[in-house]
Amino acid sequence: MIAKLKGIIDNIGEDCCIIDVNGVGYLVNMSSRSLSKLTQGEYAVLLIETVIKEDSFTLFGFQTAWEKEWFNTLTKIQGVGGKVCLNILSALSPAQLSQAVAAQDKSSFLRAAGVGPKLAARLVTELKGKIVTIPMEYMSGAELNDSSDATETNNPKDKTAPQAPAEETDAAYSKTEDVTSALTNLGYAKIDAYRVAAEICMNNPNADIGTLIRLALKEFNQ
Repeated sequence: MIAKLKGIIDNIGEDCCIIDVNGVGYLVNMSSRSLSKLTQGEYAVLLIETVIKEDSFTLFGFQTAWEKEWFNTLTKIQGVGGKVCLNILSALSPAQLSQAVAAQDKSSFLRAAGVGPKLAARLVTELKGKIVTIPMEYMSGAELNDSSDATETNNPKDKTAPQAPAEETDAAYSKTEDVTSALTNLGYAKIDAYRVAAEICMNNPNADIGTLIRLALKEFNQ
């Protein structure tokens, strides 16, 4: 199973790219959100999910571990294959997905190509109660496309090759996590705390943490 690829981006298509790894080109399907962060001719590191079927061998690529976590979660739901999952990840960032699930917001999923009202309803229903968080390596600031990865290639030019930009940590998600932590420390169940925190943070993007916590507590006390 292929789990990671390091090489030069040879070509970028509408929903996929070709990454050249020591002269071998791998076709990798990706969300448009992740593809937009790649640059043809530059060095990149992609996390890979390999999907093997009787008649196909498909690689799905991600720039962050969080996006890959969401891919694996979404593809477990009936009616959500790899392509539909990438459409969802193209329309919604991982943070927006977390907020949409917490708020049971079907309309957000309808923004993705191939997702109709019935599938959107199934998504929010089956994902209810699930929290897909940023893996530890992402929370600690580690990036896939850092200088240490470039030095591991056999091509000396790769060591100084421009690096593909990593996805910025979503500020709204960070606030949601802080508010959730505060609420759980006060004794509220984590899933309920996350649901309220996500909705409060989404509706008050410019508020500071103290204000958001007060608003969340008010919501619980209604």
